Amino acid sequence: MTEGKPLARQAALVTGAAKRIGRGIALRLAKEGADVVVNYATSKAEAEELASEIQSLGRRAIALQADVSRREDVHRMFAAIDNEFGRLDILVNNAGMFFPAKFEELTDEQWDRIMNANLKSQFLCAQAAAPLMKRHGRGRIINLTSLGGILPWPAYTHYCVSKAGAIMLTKCLARALAPEILVNSVAPGTIQFAGEPPDQDYIKRVPLHRTGTGEDIADAVMYFATADFVTGQILAVDGGRTLV
Repeated sequence: MTEGKPLARQAALVTGAAKRIGRGIALRLAKEGADVVVNYATSKAEAEELASEIQSLGRRAIALQADVSRREDVHRMFAAIDNEFGRLDILVNNAGMFFPAKFEELTDEQWDRIMNANLKSQFLCAQAAAPLMKRHGRGRIINLTSLGGILPWPAYTHYCVSKAGAIMLTKCLARALAPEILVNSVAPGTIQFAGEPPDQDYIKRVPLHRTGTGEDIADAVMYFATADFVTGQILAVDGGRTLV
């Protein structure tokens, strides 16, 4: 039963949804009543397993392969979404990558790869989502950014610049797509999953003395998915890391 749930009769796309944060977001949106498109690049088995799990909740779900940094892949995916659901209410731009590189040794290939994965993908998906959302007069776009877009990390200059770009993209789209479409961002701090060694430095540093969970990020996404008077905002879900 979806009646009475806050996302009943809505369709959501979560990019990079097969694992970790994306998986948790997709499941949360489904539990709140949404039908879900599970996008993946290479993790086909995990994406199909997640789609089956969502279907077991009584929601519709499909797994769609697409490299969301490539326009032709994005157009193909959104055509499939339109064909399957006839609408899109929520886009969660979660896909991305993270790796260190010394600035002096940073290559063109590394720079382009992280910009494409973390910034171009969000631009392409938002541009493709806007007409589908405006057809029904409303929509929510939620971009996953990072504390790296707020705080400078010299060993991750390319990553920080890509996430800072995604933050400004969020703000620009909030103005460009208003009033029908609200655009916001969740900027996670260190998020850890079962079986991973705890990041003791982060735990000692932050006021809440813990790392975040996938549920913490899904909660923040759910807030933006249902808020009606919030746009262009960046919510740091970080245990207070930006305070210290």
